[in-house]
Amino acid sequence: MMKKKMSTSLFSLALAFAAMPVQAQINAADSVMSHAGGHRLSIGGYGEAAYSRNFYSDNVYRYSRASQYKKDPSHGRFDIPHAVIYLGYDFGKGWTMGSEIEFEHTGTGSSVEQEYEESGEWETETEKGGEVELEQFWLQKSFARWANIRAGHIVVPVGLLNAHHEPLNFFTVYRPQGEYTILPSTWHDTGISFWGHSGKFRYELQMLAGLDGFKFSRDGWINAGAGSPFEYKVANKYGFATRLDYYVTDGLRLGLSGYYGRSMHNTFPHDMEGDNYNTQGEKIGTKTYDNIKGSVYIGSFDFTFNKYNWIVRGQADYGYLSDARTLSTVKINRTSNNAPYDKSYVGKNAVAIGVEVGYDIFSQIQKLHADQQKFYLFGRYDYYNSYIPAKGEPTYDYTKKQAVTFGFNYYPIKQIAVKADYSYRFLKSQYNNEPSLNIGIAYEAFFL
Repeated sequence: MMKKKMSTSLFSLALAFAAMPVQAQINAADSVMSHAGGHRLSIGGYGEAAYSRNFYSDNVYRYSRASQYKKDPSHGRFDIPHAVIYLGYDFGKGWTMGSEIEFEHTGTGSSVEQEYEESGEWETETEKGGEVELEQFWLQKSFARWANIRAGHIVVPVGLLNAHHEPLNFFTVYRPQGEYTILPSTWHDTGISFWGHSGKFRYELQMLAGLDGFKFSRDGWINAGAGSPFEYKVANKYGFATRLDYYVTDGLRLGLSGYYGRSMHNTFPHDMEGDNYNTQGEKIGTKTYDNIKGSVYIGSFDFTFNKYNWIVRGQADYGYLSDARTLSTVKINRTSNNAPYDKSYVGKNAVAIGVEVGYDIFSQIQKLHADQQKFYLFGRYDYYNSYIPAKGEPTYDYTKKQAVTFGFNYYPIKQIAVKADYSYRFLKSQYNNEPSLNIGIAYEAFFL
């Protein structure tokens, strides 16, 4: 009897996720659990194809020598930002598995070729860029709707974008600029999570491998800190993430999320900690950077309103990094030039604020509305700064940016969106502003 009750409870929970209205905006970490029609196996995913024309220079010196590149020609790009496969399985008795395999920018490629001009040597050449990543791979035990434990590689739901990163959850062709710049996106790491639902609340607490401070940067703050250049993830230090969503009414969700963790001494080799000894084996003191923590603190608020043919989304993120100046000094001056670490300064603070508003004009056309087609005209505003320096660090004013974006999203069916937008990014007066035109198509669906 207990076995049947647990299985029924788990299936009801999964079915509730699948049946949730769009207004509820399912957390990305839960989306791979959507089992439909009684099937234990779930197969789904999402993907995006995009074209952009950037009406500004792409030269690496466009900020340091702005006047020289003011009249550079525009440049265009085709891209497949993300193509994702979901695989989920319900084993029964409350046990489930979820996975998410992502191909970014169509993945990577290489080939072996024989160079006849170099004495017939064989060479391995990079054919294309991109990444293939396992963004989620976890096993979960569900005890009740309010109590679930998930262990493995999991999404870190800090900020609006990480918690809801599928392409039908934002209007712009590419992911919103602010959070995408300063936070890992999609932020995923290995650890353990406790989460659940109670009434109108969804909550989650995670313990994770810590961030690597040597991969922090001026242009991305902690963006690259969750990655690892090694075959494993260094976890000398740990991080803790939390999220609370409040579904106020049908169509309105409020969210709070945060992160804390140490980033110093969380790399390989682990040789900056410990005591110093002389040749006789006598302790003569501690190493210079033993007490440097590089603690990361992040606080974020976000919301989604989806009702009356309007969609409004917004977020505000603020981050603080302790010992930023010392961390910058160590990674610039104390790591070898060929080490896989960033050599730029990292700021003590970073900020990202964004809001977008869209209205479905097809809601006023009866035939199209009855056919469930939607056409949102939208506008978006972003303010973000990836580098607010600590005292004594140099200034780089180009990292402070504002962007205004206008465009449309057309939904011929609910799983597919055709997108277009025009974005104008404003920088300080000594730099050149950055307008761009973007066109894309995206889908998000479950096939089984």
